[in-house]
Amino acid sequence: MSNLAQFDSDFYQSNFTIDNQEHSGDDSNAYGNLYGSRKQQAGEQPQPASFVPSEMLMPPGYAGQFFQPASNSDYYSQSPYLDKLGIHFDHVWQKTWTVLNPMKAADGSIMNETDLTGPILFCLALGATLLLAGKVQFGYVYGMSAIGCLVIHALLNLMSSSGVSYGCVASVLGYCLLPLVILSGCAMFFSLQGTFGTVSSLIIIGWCSLSASKIFIAALHMEGQQLLVAYPCALLYGLFALLTIF
Repeated sequence: MSNLAQFDSDFYQSNFTIDNQEHSGDDSNAYGNLYGSRKQQAGEQPQPASFVPSEMLMPPGYAGQFFQPASNSDYYSQSPYLDKLGIHFDHVWQKTWTVLNPMKAADGSIMNETDLTGPILFCLALGATLLLAGKVQFGYVYGMSAIGCLVIHALLNLMSSSGVSYGCVASVLGYCLLPLVILSGCAMFFSLQGTFGTVSSLIIIGWCSLSASKIFIAALHMEGQQLLVAYPCALLYGLFALLTIF
């Protein structure tokens, strides 16, 4: 009986060992198969497609400029910003030189433009020089300029067959304010209420009206009518001269 009991215990112990080895081997094989299948699935699974558009992908040598629009790059690189705003300093200088030299012939193609860069600067300069002379006349300068441009615009449209725009009239009359700016600059240093001031004012008024009428005649092809155009211009510039003297 003792031998039989020992045989049964040895038999069960050996079977238990074999079963444990088989189960451990199956678990390791199953774990290896599972791990290998996961690696295989991960390798065979395609990568997800990128949601970034192709045109937004940066090349390897990209150096910045995140905020520059691609569609407007050529627009800003073709010409400077002042040309886009309609500011041409060569035209401003040409018109200014035409006003400063009344005997010089005016170029009608350049003068028939609505360039308000020079007129705004000259109006500001006239108001600033009057202010330095102790006269706050900015409202009168801009008010008389607007009303005078309306009156001259109406007269020129009645006198010429081609017609003229309000911007062109304002541009020409504004550029011709430059001699009055010189007169108001002289008023900062000495009084113009006398014979010298009266003569100087008459010369300046004639200078402004001659330059304005010359430009209008060249731009509108109104040959032989310069005196008729110069008379209303002289009346307008006479008002500015009165502001300067008194």
